[in-house]
Amino acid sequence: MVKNIIAYVLVVLLIVSGASLALNLVTNHNKVIVVPDFSNLTATEAAHVASRAGLRTEVHDSLFQRGLKPGVVFEQSPAAGSNVKKGRKIQLRTNTKVAKKIPMPSLVGFSVRQARAELVRNGLMLGKLVYVRDIATNNVLKQMCRGREVPSGSMVTSGSTIDLVVGLSSTDNMTFVPDLVGKDYRRAVDMLHDNSLNVGNLRFDKRARTYADTLKAVVYSQSIASAGDPQSMGTAVSLSLTSDPDKIEKLRRR
Repeated sequence: MVKNIIAYVLVVLLIVSGASLALNLVTNHNKVIVVPDFSNLTATEAAHVASRAGLRTEVHDSLFQRGLKPGVVFEQSPAAGSNVKKGRKIQLRTNTKVAKKIPMPSLVGFSVRQARAELVRNGLMLGKLVYVRDIATNNVLKQMCRGREVPSGSMVTSGSTIDLVVGLSSTDNMTFVPDLVGKDYRRAVDMLHDNSLNVGNLRFDKRARTYADTLKAVVYSQSIASAGDPQSMGTAVSLSLTSDPDKIEKLRRR
């Protein structure tokens, strides 16, 4: 009887061990790969680097970025340093070699949040929010590029910055400053715009040598430090950002 129980236990252990081994072989269980940094590499170079690491790449979008070498990667998902399984496909965004012209979308009547989403969808960027008295707060009244009103349908350069003239009522005109410390550059800018605030001066440390470096930089201080305090809509918040990996790691653990 005892021998039968021992034999039964051994068989069960063998089955469990075999199943675990098979799971590891099929799913690379507990085996992760650190995603390389593809910034400033061409799509071909990034594909070679990814292949050596056991990963794949795919260019899912191209956008013209001034000051950045044509054809190189400036954004990736998952981000560099992320842990992924072998064979994972990394989505890349590259800089177009030539700035293309695109029709300006119609944003008048949109909320700021809706207008920003539409700008991003069309390869454009939200710049400054210019508030003027109106009955509806955060309602887009005009769309501007380089100080000039841009009618919908007119051709603009991909990657252009579009300023919005938006309404501000006499009663609904206050907002709150979010805590931006530890947030990367793009996320910090989006959070300011989502809170009806403008981006003030941007100060990057010496590690940020390229446009791709600035995108990965992280906020370590902001001019209005008392996050949560009420401020007038349209207030500019200046940011200091770092590209130092050690500082970034500490900021994200705070």
